Amino acid sequence: VQLVESGGGLVQPGGSLRLSCAASGFTFSRSAMSWYRQAPGKERELVALISSGFGRTNYADSVKGRFTISRDNAKNTVYLQMNSLKPEDTAVYYCNTNAGGYVAYWGQGTQVTVSS
Repeated sequence: VQLVESGGGLVQPGGSLRLSCAASGFTFSRSAMSWYRQAPGKERELVALISSGFGRTNYADSVKGRFTISRDNAKNTVYLQMNSLKPEDTAVYYCNTNAGGYVAYWGQGTQVTVSS
């Protein structure tokens, strides 16, 4: 299993970024996918989840209405569209899946910094 995130960077408050996670080594279309984040000195937290099949989504309360998770099964890629970014969104963002099993797989992470 390999998960490769991209799309992070420095953005001003109120700006937008789109993160991508390219997946390989498992049956992507049958696997739920998640985005987590970890800010300095804080625990890693779930940001958004998208199921396999119908693609049902769930979000942390702190990002509801601002972030959108989506997936493209043809490209084996999951996205996180982040709008109205705030300084408190600054963190390393990680892609996650259990690939339909019981082991958690993580990408290397991509840094998002929201600052003026």
